[in-house]
Amino acid sequence: MAQHNAFYAQSGGVTAVINASACGVIEACRQHSDRIGKVYAGHNGIIGALTEDLIDVSQESDETIAALRHTPGGAFGSCRYKLKDIESHRAQYERLIEVFKAHDIRYFFYNGGGDSADTCLKVSQLSEKMGYPLTAIHVPKTVDNDLPITDNSPGFGSVAKYIATSTLEASLDIASMCATSTKVFVLEVMGRHAGWIAAAGALAGEGEGEPPHLVIFPEVPFERSKVMARVEECVEKYGYCVIVVSEGARYEDGTFLADSGNTDAFGHRQLGGVAPTLAGMVKQDLGYKYHWAVADYLQRAARHLASRTDVEQAYAVGQQAVELAIAGKNAMMPAIKRVSDTPYEWRIESAPLAEVANREKFMPREFIREDGFGITEACRRYLSPLIQGEDYPPYENGLPKVANLKLAKVERKLPEFHL
Repeated sequence: MAQHNAFYAQSGGVTAVINASACGVIEACRQHSDRIGKVYAGHNGIIGALTEDLIDVSQESDETIAALRHTPGGAFGSCRYKLKDIESHRAQYERLIEVFKAHDIRYFFYNGGGDSADTCLKVSQLSEKMGYPLTAIHVPKTVDNDLPITDNSPGFGSVAKYIATSTLEASLDIASMCATSTKVFVLEVMGRHAGWIAAAGALAGEGEGEPPHLVIFPEVPFERSKVMARVEECVEKYGYCVIVVSEGARYEDGTFLADSGNTDAFGHRQLGGVAPTLAGMVKQDLGYKYHWAVADYLQRAARHLASRTDVEQAYAVGQQAVELAIAGKNAMMPAIKRVSDTPYEWRIESAPLAEVANREKFMPREFIREDGFGITEACRRYLSPLIQGEDYPPYENGLPKVANLKLAKVERKLPEFHL
């Protein structure tokens, strides 16, 4: 069969292992050099395709591509830019097809979360309508773990490991000082609508009294009096209280505890500051000395503490995306299928994008303890395998060594396009 080029782009918030997926895609493309010629990466995600700002990945050595596996961030640049509906923004979609035509791109690999799945599906549908043969495959990624069908989302396992570790380590700090100093520690973690990352903090302790003493999920309406009563009970019983709270914690009426009043490029409410908000309540209602921390970018950039399971799965979905494309599958996503918990076994299956796009997977109620402040054994069984194993990057001069890419630009062939 004829040889054509491929396009790869990263979208949305990055993860510690998104570049492992890039590595999987690029290495698999190189193994299929009879079918796939050059791999072009979009500079800053889909914006790179719209503006014809392409990176020639063939200029990178095999060693550099292999180093992506242990490099955090988004190696080719990512973006928060959601393509709107085809009807009102048809020009953007048509521009994508024009760029793909100009550079003989017939394979489209889009690495991101739910919004990216939606874009990938729309591009696939339009290319069909326009009669341009394009195979579009979505490569799953999100720290939020909220993609449907796939058992878990690449990127989540490493965040879960970082948050569980940070909760454990900070708890030992508080426990050692609580007699004369801080009584309450609040750790704010990512998770707008789904409490998966907050739940991972609960892996830090198991037995009665082991921190975290409270986990606050977006799925459980926040009741100030109940939360404060639980905090007071823990301080009196154990001498201190550790809380892991999701940024998406909300009241019964759906209002976020920390709604900034702004929205991001995807139209989502911008959150931030739930930890100081909650700590302020503790001070007001109980008078305890407190400390709070926001994991923020640290939780999704901590490649030095990545889960080996997560690295392997991130690489596998990248590799399998190419295999799906070569097999002629279109508008699909490689999904992780859990075979068993103990021993933990998984495989990659394919999922239609129509069943993935614009759908979120929330924490099942059976994963949240009856009192709403912790996780159940079923949740622990689900989460535990995802944080297993270490995959340390190589170090140089005491710091992690990362890929150093040339990022060689491809010559433009089309007129300028304004977003």
